[in-house]
Amino acid sequence: MIITLLTMYGSIVLAVMMIFYIMESRSYKYTLLFAIACFFSSSYGFLSGVYPFGVIEFIWGIFALNRFRNNLLKK
Repeated sequence: MIITLLTMYGSIVLAVMMIFYIMESRSYKYTLLFAIACFFSSSYGFLSGVYPFGVIEFIWGIFALNRFRNNLLKK
């Protein structure tokens, strides 16, 4: 089985994104890291040609950035 660099990139990005999502309740910093991971995940979707996935992840990243901003303003 041949694993391409794009597949490895996508697998790593999605795993990191899930880890930050799980840790999001521990600190607002993880919310920012989750948002960044969402944007990397979006880039994977666009690079792999799955445009709906790329768009949804980009929107998810915007929502996460908004949550980060709101949490930062509360502190």
